[in-house]
Amino acid sequence: MYAVKQVYSPFKPELTFRRSTAASRTWKHGFFWQTRVPSGSKVICTPGSIRAVISNDDKALEQPNKETDNKEVNGTVLSSTSDKLGRGGIDVRAVITIRKKMKEKINEKIEDQWEYFINGIGRGISIQLVSEEIDPETNSGKSVRAFVRGWLPKPSNNERIFEYAADFTVPFDFGNPGAILVSNLHGKEVYLMEIVVHGFDEGPIFFPANTWIHSCKDNPDDRIIFRNQAYLPSQTAPGIKDLRREDLLSLRGNGKGKRKPHDRIYDYALYNDLGNPDKDEELARPALGCEKWPYPRRCRTGRSPTKKDPNCETRVEKPHPVYVPRDETFEEIKQNTFSTGRLKALLHNLIPAISATLSSSDIPFTCFSDIDKLYNDGFVLKSDELNEIAQNPFLGNLMKQVLSVGERLLKYETPIVIKRDRFAWLRDSEFARQTLAGVNPVNIEILKEFPILSKLDPAVYGPPESALTKRLIEQELNGMSVEKATEENRLFIVDHHDMLLPFMEKMNSLPGRKAYASRTVFFHDRANMLRPIAIELSLPPSPSSPGEKRVYTHGHDATTHWIWKLAKAHVCSNDAGVHQLVNHWLRTHACMETYIIATHRQLSAMHPIYKLLHPHMRYTLEINAIARQSLINGGGIIENCFSPGKYSMEISSAAYQNMWRFDMEALPADLVRRGMAVEDPSMPCGVRLVIEDYPYASDGLLIWSAIKEYVESYVDHFYSEPNFVKSDIELQAWWDEIKNKGHFDKRNEPWWPKLNTKEDLSGILTTIIWIASGQHAAINFGQYPFGGYVPNRPTLMRKLIPLENEHDYEKFIRNPQLTFLSSLPTQLQATKVMATQDTLSTHSPDEEYLGQVSHLHGHWINDHDIVELFNRFSARLEEIEGIIHLRNKDVRLKNRSGAGVPPYELLLPTSGPGVTGRGIPNSISI
Repeated sequence: MYAVKQVYSPFKPELTFRRSTAASRTWKHGFFWQTRVPSGSKVICTPGSIRAVISNDDKALEQPNKETDNKEVNGTVLSSTSDKLGRGGIDVRAVITIRKKMKEKINEKIEDQWEYFINGIGRGISIQLVSEEIDPETNSGKSVRAFVRGWLPKPSNNERIFEYAADFTVPFDFGNPGAILVSNLHGKEVYLMEIVVHGFDEGPIFFPANTWIHSCKDNPDDRIIFRNQAYLPSQTAPGIKDLRREDLLSLRGNGKGKRKPHDRIYDYALYNDLGNPDKDEELARPALGCEKWPYPRRCRTGRSPTKKDPNCETRVEKPHPVYVPRDETFEEIKQNTFSTGRLKALLHNLIPAISATLSSSDIPFTCFSDIDKLYNDGFVLKSDELNEIAQNPFLGNLMKQVLSVGERLLKYETPIVIKRDRFAWLRDSEFARQTLAGVNPVNIEILKEFPILSKLDPAVYGPPESALTKRLIEQELNGMSVEKATEENRLFIVDHHDMLLPFMEKMNSLPGRKAYASRTVFFHDRANMLRPIAIELSLPPSPSSPGEKRVYTHGHDATTHWIWKLAKAHVCSNDAGVHQLVNHWLRTHACMETYIIATHRQLSAMHPIYKLLHPHMRYTLEINAIARQSLINGGGIIENCFSPGKYSMEISSAAYQNMWRFDMEALPADLVRRGMAVEDPSMPCGVRLVIEDYPYASDGLLIWSAIKEYVESYVDHFYSEPNFVKSDIELQAWWDEIKNKGHFDKRNEPWWPKLNTKEDLSGILTTIIWIASGQHAAINFGQYPFGGYVPNRPTLMRKLIPLENEHDYEKFIRNPQLTFLSSLPTQLQATKVMATQDTLSTHSPDEEYLGQVSHLHGHWINDHDIVELFNRFSARLEEIEGIIHLRNKDVRLKNRSGAGVPPYELLLPTSGPGVTGRGIPNSISI
């Protein structure tokens, strides 16, 4: 009688078998029963948890040119020196889980039937178990190989998931398998979810994959899948050391040639694919990532240079995909439920339809009711290209579409900023509140000197004007002097002046664009309310003008009141551009791409730090590639709809050069740098906020501290000795590559953190995870809730503020509302931006949130202590969610509660699908 034991399977309970001679198993009464069968006989598995058997009795299936001295014994291909089956062996079974496409074309279904047939005759998939132990004769891991064999496998409970099995008989001294080599002999790729090996004494051994296995016709090399055991490089089992190194080499490539869709190669390139000079000289854009225009690196595609500019790469235009490594592409469920389905429908169908409908009458809004109609009535789209949109049930979760005969009525959901109080955006208190609790709460800083007075140009403002301005400002300070307010840390500023002024002349030369470089000063009064007290708007000097600086205050008469509204709108326009190009795209999307590339190139899938970072890299390269194709490219949505226009990415590059530094991307460090917090060792994160009611910062510090605690415990677990960090060759190469390749233009900066200790490593990892999760969530998912109402946050302004000696001033006096609305984006520009913001603010139904593990990655690590650490991290995030809910009910916190005030929820860890204004995904996936 043979010993059997129950083991876990993600699909159905299974039995594995301990040692035996060559045997076959049949299914009876819910158990696999072993019976001895002659060597080489076929084994057919009747219905059970394994739907088809991969038999291993076909000698003809041995791959050519691989271990020609291998020998087949009892149907298992063994390495020559591992043949000890004369003394018996261990029967083991590898369960292989493969996922089919959700939607298949007819030809693909036919190909599937052919695939089943190929599997049946043993020409489908080859797998090779590689032991953690060395074969002394070959000095490499002991190995055995088997081949797919079976007829028309039936699906498991999920109709898209198929399970196969491979039977092996391995020598008693084989040891435990540490890696599996997979060879796909089919003509097309296969999605491998995982392989579970049963039969060894320690129980089932998991080999998580969740990867596309290329066809041997595309690449003859086997794919290497490692077990879910984390090893530092120095701790790698001897039998798989070479495979660890080989796998990393395959991911790096050789830096040559054009990348193909099936490639899994991670390499670096300049941002030299944003322009298209071959199509139109007006679409030429400089390459970013050089001395003049420094920038982080992107993932290399290897496309040929353009004909007109050899420094630029030819573009791939929609709907054709831009290369990203194969496993970085959206999974099919993501495509169909959200990302490519929704985003590409937006870019290919909805935006053109809006343009077709409105382009012939691209006019400004003439009254506020025109804007209200977008939410109440909608407008008719007459494009025939909208059929695809109508057929996608997931598109437009909050961008409602109502069908009528032959037409499409597009309606937008009312944004949260006006949902509770439609007039909130008009108030100064709301304007100020959004600097602390809006979509861009990372630019406000403390004001230690008063630049609006100290930097006034004497040629424009003499002493009397300065004195008058000071008196007006001090009236807004409730009688407090400017000096006193500064001394008590009550003055704050949002300063976009120095970043934008060098580009202002070029920006204002663009048709339909007029902007100022702005500074906005806020006063934090003794009632703990923040309010704006002065706005400085500047124009650069030109051959015909010495430059212009004007300071605006609130005022109390009607004319001053309307001019103040126009000044605030210009500030919001600048803030929208800086938010999108610097804080959002550069500091999260672009910088995260460099960390992802380095992680795949330098950290093995077995490395504990790779396993820690893996959830935070999901889909980022794909969404960035789509952005380069349609959002930040020359002539793309950002250029068309934001003030900087064709100079957008030049501004992003200048910001990278002048202000970006990795050590300041940590939340506590950023708050201290901006003067919004002071160091305080008694506080949980070592800092104390200057403004207590700062929702982004106070909630963000909770998330930061939870990530930090988890990361520190994780690092402590694997780096138990003081020298482990410094001696980790993969880790050191990873950090070196981030600095010297990913951020090549910043490689010599003195502020890069060292990587010598556990504390160094924990700080670096906490920062990276925070950027991918909390930071991106805070500045992304509020885009439609705050920007979906154009007057609250215009992305561009089309007119300067009229002056008394100008012809437009009389028009302004007669109809200030029309002047205000005609300064905002046109109806076409506004609806384009609203559609884009709605899409970019939307959570997918299958979003993976911070502190959660996808069911697809349930066996991500074989370490009970680490699983417990993660569970504690998850529990802490649940506690934080409760704390944030309580804060939103605290009447003392005026920036997140009160009449008509929306609660601050952007840093709540979880969310449902759609535009919810809450939820922290693990990664930058949109």
